[in-house]
Order: sequence, then C-alpha cells, then structure tokens
Amino acid sequence: QVQLVESGGGLVQAGGSLRLSCGASGLTFKRYALGWFRQAPGKEREIVARISWSGSANNIYYSDSVKGRFTASGDDDKNSLYLEMNGLKPEDTAVYYCTAAADYGLAYIIPHDYDSWGQGTPVTVSS
Repeated sequence: QVQLVESGGGLVQAGGSLRLSCGASGLTFKRYALGWFRQAPGKEREIVARISWSGSANNIYYSDSVKGRFTASGDDDKNSLYLEMNGLKPEDTAVYYCTAAADYGLAYIIPHDYDSWGQGTPVTVSS
C-alpha cells in the first residue's frame, strides 16, 4: 500500500520561499508518476508539478502559474519528493498535496489520474 506524508508547509510573506517534502513508501519510486497538487478554499484541486520517469529522460511538468518559481525534484534513494517554492505570492495560498500513480504513460496532470494521496500540508502566503 502506497503511503505519502507531506511536510514543510507554513506561513510566509509574499516573495518568500518554502520547501515541501513528501516521504513515500510502498512503491518503486521510478515506476511511478509523482505529483504535487494544491487546493485553495472554494477552488478545485489543481496540478502544480509532476515528475515522470517514463521514456528516455526525466520529464517534469509545471503549471503555467508556477513555472519559473517552483522546482520539483525527487530522490529515489530516499524515496522522497520535494517542491522548492520561491517568489511566493498570496495566490499560492492553498493546501498542497503529494500524489502518486503507477506510470503507464498518461499525462498525469489531473487528479483523476492518481490513486494515492498524502494528507496535505497548508501553505499561507501573506501580502
């Protein structure tokens, strides 16, 4: 059974940085697509970033809203996923979730593509 545990959320001022971590167990890291989603109050859950090892090279996807500010990475030795968030904006305020799915070559950018989720870690960016 896949288990995901996020940490690293908190309160930060606009322009600041946070690093989220996600410890994963019960999976073979590079056989899974691993994603970060977020959900703000009253809004739908949306993709932030996705790492996939299918194909000949690592493939990292970022949503347009975070591209250039956030960096996703994975460490298969530690079975951990990370999200480095810089230049945070108040609109980045949300609960951030780590997620995983066995990689069958899908895009893995919508929540429906995933079947394992962490409990979420809240990020609040003050203006």
